[in-house]
Amino acid sequence: MRHSLFALCTVALLSPGLAAEPFALKSADFAHQGSLSDKHVLNGFGCTGGNLSPALEWANPPDGTKSFALLVHDPDAPTGGSGWWHWVVIDIPASSRQLPAGAGKPEGTGLPTGATQWKTDFGGPGWGGPCPPVGNRPHPYHFTLHALKVEKIELPANSSTALVGYLVNANSLGKAKLTGTYGR
Repeated sequence: MRHSLFALCTVALLSPGLAAEPFALKSADFAHQGSLSDKHVLNGFGCTGGNLSPALEWANPPDGTKSFALLVHDPDAPTGGSGWWHWVVIDIPASSRQLPAGAGKPEGTGLPTGATQWKTDFGGPGWGGPCPPVGNRPHPYHFTLHALKVEKIELPANSSTALVGYLVNANSLGKAKLTGTYGR
């Protein structure tokens, strides 16, 4: 009897479909820890890229997800410790499973209905691509997608990106991460 119970438990644990898949974020434009291409690089600050936000897709959000928020950050930017916010998108509907390439236009026309972009460290909303200092080792660009327990993040109009991050983290049910790199 003991061996039968052990065999049954082993089969249950190893059977496909019985174990929940993890919340995951991926991109057709770059692999995790892979390099972002010139089409994603900023066109400004001495860089001459296409400034196109990469395509992103995700699967298996936690139960109870009511919206998503995407935060893209370079912790190695030479800012004295605060890093650099490259893209901040909140209120992405729970039914969404992707952001197409180019969704990060400043006017937000490529985003799902209801999603809102917040001001980045470039001074306005929308994708601001990588542009690390010449000669630095490649910087990491962390794309973190939060599954939220609220439909909307309620914010005053001129809220800081730090407040956005605080409220996103306070309402997060889970997060999926993807990191791209870029150096010049």
